[in-house]
Amino acid sequence: MKKSKELGIRKLIALELAAHISSNIRKEHPLRQLFWECTLRCNVSCRHCGSDCRKLSDINDMLREDFFRVLDNIATKTDPHRVFVTITGGEPLLRDDLELCGQGIFERGFPWGVVTNGLVLTPKRFESLCMSGMHSITISLDGLEENHNWMRRHPNSFQMVDQALDLLVKNPQIASDVVTCVNQRNYDQLPAIRDYLINKGIGYWRIYSIFPVGRAAKDPVMQISNEQYRGMLDFIRQTRHEGRINASYGCEGFLGRYEGEVRDMFFDCQAGVTVGSVMADGSIAACASIRSNYSQGNIYEDDFMDVWENRYTLYRRRDWMRKDECKDCRYWRYCRGNGMHLRDDDGNLILCHLKRINEMDNSVK
Repeated sequence: MKKSKELGIRKLIALELAAHISSNIRKEHPLRQLFWECTLRCNVSCRHCGSDCRKLSDINDMLREDFFRVLDNIATKTDPHRVFVTITGGEPLLRDDLELCGQGIFERGFPWGVVTNGLVLTPKRFESLCMSGMHSITISLDGLEENHNWMRRHPNSFQMVDQALDLLVKNPQIASDVVTCVNQRNYDQLPAIRDYLINKGIGYWRIYSIFPVGRAAKDPVMQISNEQYRGMLDFIRQTRHEGRINASYGCEGFLGRYEGEVRDMFFDCQAGVTVGSVMADGSIAACASIRSNYSQGNIYEDDFMDVWENRYTLYRRRDWMRKDECKDCRYWRYCRGNGMHLRDDDGNLILCHLKRINEMDNSVK
């Protein structure tokens, strides 16, 4: 059996410094990013959807005035220019008033961006969003045409994303990136997707592995093997080394020896530390990817900034996570229980990225 590869001394020193900085940030917990789940309606039915959004939702779209009151509340306590608002869903572009939402956010001094599947992002709609003060846009691409349309369950999805990517390249004043969720179907296609994006002129590419929540928990095709997981990290590292596109692994999971090599920062879950969210039903939560019941209040009952300053203990003091396989982990100081989106309602860890890597390192080749 091969022993797990150890972290080098230089990487350990860097991780120690990052852990020290993280500790200070947790104490100060400055709000820097606010997700707004503006709708649960969606125009596709993606196989991996973590929130299990539907074309028709039982929860109505939040009135923009209700969200504006949250922003006005935040502005009394912190500089709005330092809090980035990310509009998500569902599919935000299904809101006919999205431009009015963006304009209201912009007029209050908050920079904002949107995460979209691109299906209805026409050149006219893109221009109107830019005129409303949009600062950034993230578009999902989960393979070349056949695999992307399979994942999104829509025959025209890739065609519209292809068109949307051209809009991003033609408008470099809008910060943009492309997100790809890796699964069994598109794993072998990663080099082709990379080349496609480079030929398009895309500069930033974020790659995620799909965590087993929502629809993805019931579909084994969504989950890659440990060998593929390590292969994905090796691919990202090599792509970064080549320098033709800024590729980065998603923010989830402590990656052991891959830390500092596959993304621009060391792992540090910022949910409830610098990242908050307002969910479609008014729940005050943290990262919008967290689907377990860790809400801290509701905007229709609570003062958002009071909640932000005085709650979120589960997020900022994570010793409660130090149990089961995390209890005696030698890397607890750097991981602190993994991302909050990987904890179920009972606080149990759903997935450990480091364990996946170590199992491959320890396997017989």
